[in-house]
Amino acid sequence: MKRILILVLAFLSVVIVSAQQAPQFSQNMFNKLANNPGFAGSRGVIATSVLHRSQYMGFGEGGSAISTQNFSVDAEIPFLNGGVGLNIVKDQISQFSNLGLQASYAYRTELGIGQLGLGISAGMYQSGTDGGFRPATADDPAIPAGVVSGSALDLGAGAYFNTQDVYIGISSAHLSQPVVEWSDGQQYALKRHYFLIAGYYYEINPVLSLNPSIYLKNAPGVSQLDVNANLIYNNKMWGGVSYRLDEGLILLAGMNINDDLRFGIGYDVTMVNSLGDSFEVMLGYNFKIKRNNTISKYKNPRFL
Repeated sequence: MKRILILVLAFLSVVIVSAQQAPQFSQNMFNKLANNPGFAGSRGVIATSVLHRSQYMGFGEGGSAISTQNFSVDAEIPFLNGGVGLNIVKDQISQFSNLGLQASYAYRTELGIGQLGLGISAGMYQSGTDGGFRPATADDPAIPAGVVSGSALDLGAGAYFNTQDVYIGISSAHLSQPVVEWSDGQQYALKRHYFLIAGYYYEINPVLSLNPSIYLKNAPGVSQLDVNANLIYNNKMWGGVSYRLDEGLILLAGMNINDDLRFGIGYDVTMVNSLGDSFEVMLGYNFKIKRNNTISKYKNPRFL
C-alpha cells in the first residue's frame, strides 16, 4: 500500500494542474474503461454503462456549451486469458462534433494478492463541424465554410491493478497522436493524453463504507485533477463530493437499484467562471457470467 501511495504522489508532482480538457466525466470512479483498456474484464461480469453529460448548462443556444454521451461494455473472456471491451464517446462542442470508438483487450494475471490487467485499444476518432459559423470576416480560411469531417486511426494502452480493496491504473490515449484530415484540407491534431486513477474501499462499520479516489489526466499544457470521496450505505446507496482543482465542487449521489442495476448522478458547481454548472447522469447494468469455477478473492467489490 505504501508503494502505491508513493507512486501516486510522484506522478502528481511532475505535472502542473491548470484547466480541464474534454471529454470530461465527474463519475470517473464508475467509468474506468473510458480511459484505461487495462480495466477490461476485471469485474468478472458483462458490465455495461451509459452516461450523459451536459456541461456549462445555460451557456449557448442549445442550453449547454458541451454535450457528451458515453457507452461502454466489457467482459471477462477466460479462454483469452483476459477481457475485452468496447467504448464509444460522442462529444458535441458548439458546432464541432467528435466521435471515438475503441475496442480493447486486456491480458489478466495474478500479481501478489491482486490481479493485473495490461491492455491495448484500437479504433477510430472522427471529427467534424456542421459549418454553422458566423465569421466576422467573410472567406476566413481558418473557418470551415460548410460541413466538413474526417477520421483517423486511434490507439491507447493501459495497466490496471486491483485487490479486494485497492485499485490503481495508469494509461495513455491517442498514443500515435493521430491527425484527422478534414474534407476541406484542414487538419485536426490529437495530442497524447496520460491518465492516473487510484482508489481505496474502507469499511467503517457493517453498514457504512468510504471510497476515496483520485483521477488525474494530463496533456501538453493542460491537466485536470479530481479528488473524490463517496460514503456508501449498506452497499446500496452512496453520496459524496469531489473537488476539481482550479474549477469547483462536484456533488455525487446514486444507488444500486438491485444487484445488477446501478443509477448515479453528478452535479458540478463551477466556482472560477460564469460559464454555468454541469449535470451528469449514469446508468449501469451487469450481466452475470455463469461458470463452475470459484471467483477469485481479489475480484472487485461493486464500488471499485
